[in-house]
Amino acid sequence: MNKHLMQNHDNESVLLQAADIHKSYGVQENPVQVLRQVNLEIKPGEMLAIVGASGSGKTTLLQILGCLDIPDQGSLYFADQDLTALSENKMASHRNKNIGFIFQFHYLLPEFSALENVMMPGLIAGQAGKKIEEEAQQLLKQVGLGHRMTHRSGELSGGEQQRVALARALIMRPALLLADEPTGNLDSTSGQQIFELLTELCRTRRMSVVMVTHNMELAKAMDRCLTLKDGQLE
Repeated sequence: MNKHLMQNHDNESVLLQAADIHKSYGVQENPVQVLRQVNLEIKPGEMLAIVGASGSGKTTLLQILGCLDIPDQGSLYFADQDLTALSENKMASHRNKNIGFIFQFHYLLPEFSALENVMMPGLIAGQAGKKIEEEAQQLLKQVGLGHRMTHRSGELSGGEQQRVALARALIMRPALLLADEPTGNLDSTSGQQIFELLTELCRTRRMSVVMVTHNMELAKAMDRCLTLKDGQLE
């Protein structure tokens, strides 16, 4: 077994495991419970969709899985590592090395080119500039933007901007990609193209994907689809 993978009770590898996750917001006297007793296991290479009504806590769950937020209660394991026990610096390092993020809005840096935006996570991690540049160029070619590398985000269409964001999310070769409504701001054609790219890259890299979406067609095309309702997955 890969030393970076856990084993569940059925002796199957598990990349990410969340157990008994609770999360509330608001004042202590009158908290609003968003997540309660959420349990989830994600296998390597699995594509999982999470659907649910607006305000059901989908984004909160994704942020906890990505260590952008911490649960009030429960445990979170990535491979054999207890994430809830990490220091803030080690948590940041884990996010940078092991997790890719893609959101409904692309969050590209407008003053930089497509190539520079894709390179950014690698440069922040201290990787050699030439190596990370070559990887970024290859990724941009894979997402169909080999001819747009020097263009800034304002010179790209919405679909192109999201392709750059996808390439940026993959530059560190993460084991897990978390996607929050990645096609939400796109027309149906561009959205379908982004989803197909995401699926292809997931399969070729054996990368796990957790995607929050309102698009039931895309959700049904994933390996598994769970609904978040009343703070629990079903």
